Amino acid sequence: MSQTMQKLYSIDVRKMRWNKFMKLDPDVTRMRIINCSECEPAKPPLWPDKQKDRIEWVVRSYEWQMEQARWLHDDKIPHLDFLTGTEIFAEAFGCAVHRAVDNMPCALPLVQNAEEAARLKVPELFSSTLAYLFDMADEAVSRTGKGIPLRLPDIQSPMDIAALIWEKSDFYVAMIEEPEAVKELAAKVRSLLTSFLDEWFRRYGTHYIAHFPAYYMEGGLTLSEDEVGVVNPAMYEEFFLPELEFLSNRYGGLGMHCCADARHQWPGFLRIPGLRFLNLIQPKDIITEAYPYFHGKVAQWHGYMGNDAPIQTTEDVSPKTHLVWEAYATTKDEAIRKAANMLSLI
Repeated sequence: MSQTMQKLYSIDVRKMRWNKFMKLDPDVTRMRIINCSECEPAKPPLWPDKQKDRIEWVVRSYEWQMEQARWLHDDKIPHLDFLTGTEIFAEAFGCAVHRAVDNMPCALPLVQNAEEAARLKVPELFSSTLAYLFDMADEAVSRTGKGIPLRLPDIQSPMDIAALIWEKSDFYVAMIEEPEAVKELAAKVRSLLTSFLDEWFRRYGTHYIAHFPAYYMEGGLTLSEDEVGVVNPAMYEEFFLPELEFLSNRYGGLGMHCCADARHQWPGFLRIPGLRFLNLIQPKDIITEAYPYFHGKVAQWHGYMGNDAPIQTTEDVSPKTHLVWEAYATTKDEAIRKAANMLSLI
C-alpha cells in the first residue's frame, strides 16, 4: 500500500469515519466491511476450560487484523475479540449450559414459575462465572498493550436474559398473569448486567467493538434484543422499552441487534432514547423496507436470511442513507477487488 493509501485507511481515520457515521454526518453515509475467510484463524470452543486457547486466539486474531488493515481498504477496526455465547449471564444466575462440540453454548432454563424466580438472588460479580472473562481480558491486554479496543461479550437485554433463565412457555404466560414477577427478574438481571458493564468499561475503556455485528462505538452500549418478536407493541412498551431506556440513558446511547420477526416493533425501536445503530437480520423484502423506514434516524447494518446477496449498490437504497456494506471473500486478492468495487460505488 502506498503512503497515501496508508494514511487514508489508518486506524485513526477509520475511527473518525465511524464516529461521523454514527452521528449521521452527510459526508460519511457508507461504511465498508470485507470478511476474508482465508485470513481468519479458526476459533477454539467458547468454553471456560479453554481459557488458554481462547486467549491465544484473541492475540493471534488481533495480529492478523492488524496485518489485514495494512492491505485491505475497508473500515474494520482491529480489536481484541472476546466473542462469547448468549449463555454468560444466565449461567451466572445458576443456569446449566449445553456446550455442543460444533455450535455455540446455550443456557438451559433454571426456573419454571414465578415462585422459583422470586427466590433467585443477584450473584456477586466476582464470585460468579463471569469473573473468568475479566481474567481472560486482563491477560490479553497485558500481552498486546492498553488502548486497543475490546469486543464486548455477548450482551443480551435484561428481558432476553430473563427469558433464558425462566422456562419460556411459563415466562410468556407470566407476562400476562404475573407481570410483576417478570419485571422483578428483569430488574435482578439488570443489576448484574450493569455491575458487569460498569467494571468492563472501567477496566478497558469505552471505545470498543460491538458483539454483533462488529462495529466500532465510542461510549454507549450495544446489545441484542430478540424476544420482542413474540410480543405485541403494548407488551414491548410495558416490559422491554423501560429496560432499553434505562441502559441507553445510563451508558449514553444504544446500538441494537435484532434477528426476530419484529416489524411491528419498529415504531417502538425509534422511541429508545439515544438509539445510534440498528442491525436487523430478516428476509430481503423486510430489509429493503427497513432502509427507508429508519433513514435519517439511525445508522444501519442489516443482514439477510437465506441466500439473498446483500444490498451493494446505490440503486438499491438512497445514497443518503447511512448503512454498512458487507461482503465476503475467500482469498486476499478477492477481498481487495471487492473493497475497490465497493469504493467505486460510493
